Amino acid sequence: MALQARDISVFGARLFSPDVFKDERGFFTETYATSKYRALGVTDEFVQDNVSFSAQNVLRGLHGDPENSKLVYVLRGKAWDVLVDLRKDSPTYLTWEAFELSEDNHAQLYIPKGCAHGFLALSDNVVLAYKNSALYDPQREFAYRWDSPALSIPWPTTATPIISAKDQAAPLFIP
Repeated sequence: MALQARDISVFGARLFSPDVFKDERGFFTETYATSKYRALGVTDEFVQDNVSFSAQNVLRGLHGDPENSKLVYVLRGKAWDVLVDLRKDSPTYLTWEAFELSEDNHAQLYIPKGCAHGFLALSDNVVLAYKNSALYDPQREFAYRWDSPALSIPWPTTATPIISAKDQAAPLFIP
């Protein structure tokens, strides 16, 4: 078997399923190889890696950058990961899609430049890894509230999410 990719609703975004080799000792997976991803259409040069740690019910986002594509995946735990197409010239402008990313399914979500990203930690101790095509620049970053009515994202929680002060202060998205 080889690295698998599938197109999703958001134009240019993809969901990847890497090979996972399991045995009685655990597992091994290759999380990224430039040549394999390029062969499947991801031509970005990733220049920065980030990792976030979140307790259950932490909600991060929605954040984006017009110069930064991301490849995200969960190293530990389980998250409900959302991308929103906020590129006004995109054929899927205002389309959002969500996926469960977990340490068990090893799924990876490619998020094109200009799309917003956020996630909800569905389990405790969620470790999410990000590959970024641009260095972090707070002057370029944009953020919108996770609960913007114009986006109508049905986050899968009945509890009040734990949100940073920065994300609470983000504006509502208004098209």
